This record gives sequence, C-alpha cells and structure tokens, in this order.
Amino acid sequence: MKLSVVVPCYNEEDNIGKLRVEFFPVLQSLIGTRLPDGAQVDSIEVVFVDDGSKDNTYNTLKNSFSASLHPAITVKFEKHSINRGLGAALKTGFKAVTGDVIVTTDSDGTYHFSTIPAMLSHLTGDVSIVTASPYHPDGEVVGVPPFRIFLSRGSSLLYRILLSWKIHTYTALFRAYRREVVDRISFTADDFLGQTELMVKAMLKGYKVDEFPAALHRRMFGVSKAKLIKTIKSHLGFQTRLLLHRFHIRSMFAE
Repeated sequence: MKLSVVVPCYNEEDNIGKLRVEFFPVLQSLIGTRLPDGAQVDSIEVVFVDDGSKDNTYNTLKNSFSASLHPAITVKFEKHSINRGLGAALKTGFKAVTGDVIVTTDSDGTYHFSTIPAMLSHLTGDVSIVTASPYHPDGEVVGVPPFRIFLSRGSSLLYRILLSWKIHTYTALFRAYRREVVDRISFTADDFLGQTELMVKAMLKGYKVDEFPAALHRRMFGVSKAKLIKTIKSHLGFQTRLLLHRFHIRSMFAE
C-alpha cells in the first residue's frame, strides 16, 4: 500500500532543516513495515503545501527535497500564491495525494515525527481516523503557552459535550485517515477550523475515530500561525451550527 503525508507550511523556512533531519528518517523506517490490517507500506509520497509563505519556504523545500532521498519515497510541492489558511492547504494536499492512508502533520514537529509509526498502529479494525490527543489522560502538553492550551482545550471540551465525550482532542492536525474519509467527507473551512470540521463531519457520518495519546511540544523555531480571535470565532460558529443540527434531529424524532 502507499502512504501519503501532507505537510502544510507557512513561513517555515527555519524549520526545514528539522524536517530533513527528523522527519525523513522516520519515513524511511516505515518502508516495508506493516499496518495492523497486514498491509505493507511499499511506497510513500510526501506533499508539501506552501500556503503563500512570505519567506523563502517554497524554494528551500524544493532545494532540500527535490533530489530523491529514498527510491520508495516521492515528494510533491504545491503552492498557494497568497496565504489562504490551514484548511485550504489541507484541501490542496488532499487533492494531490494518491495514497491509501493519509497522514497530516504540522511542519514544526510540535508532535514529534518519530511518533508517526505509533499513531499508525492505532489504525485497526473499523477505525477510519486516528487523531493525536494531548488532552487524553495519557497525553501531555510540554512547554506550550498556557493561554493557547486553555483556548484549544476549551474548544475541545465543547465538542466533547456536543458530539462525543469519548474523544478528548478535536483540534489536532496530527492525524491518520483512511482514503475513504478524505474522498467522501468534504469540509468548507479554509482556516484552522478545517481539520476539526473534517473529523466532526466524519463522525456524524458514522466513521470511527481512535485517539493516539500524544505529547504536544512547543515549537522550536518561528511562531505559531494561528490567528486566535478568528480561530475562536470559527469554532464557536461551527459549534453553534452543530448544536442546531443536533437539536433539529432530536426535534424530528420527538414529533
């Protein structure tokens, strides 16, 4: 089977060295391994999506990864002419992938790349999505500013109340999806809501989600690209629509 990895990037020139040193050795180690269902990873494609970076991210990516680093690993480069947002970058990446399983990961390594194999080991049985979960009882947060964690954890808490208490983290980008989810579930948000909207809509369609208890670390280079006020508004708006949707369904059954 083919594994695809989508890596959105925005002004990440300083993190590209980290990608080369820490990310690609993990991918190389995955060649020839088997997923829980017995499928062997024969090839891997990486799709870098430069979301309108204002620094030299795109050229540095191409200079660093255009040459083959392994015969079974291919690299694609996508570029937005302007910054369109994380959700838009994911949409571009999903259009470009051809793999059977798709991993999405932050380019800054805030979830350590070395944990990708452990995350994939949760893709068992009828599980269609595995999501990193620092808010799981066995997860942890290391060095991230408290106000960012407060906002993210608070948002996830609301989703737990509205959707499923069993899932502790709804906001992580670090995930693994079966191809069917990416092909069948559409999402509209172009900003940081995108990955949450995708998982929530998949859950509402009956796709099973499993959590990978993970450690979320502070980024070593650059600054977070999350626009907090806009992100909060996006999540609150989506949560309101989700609440109304659930209320409407309950009303139908009550009639």
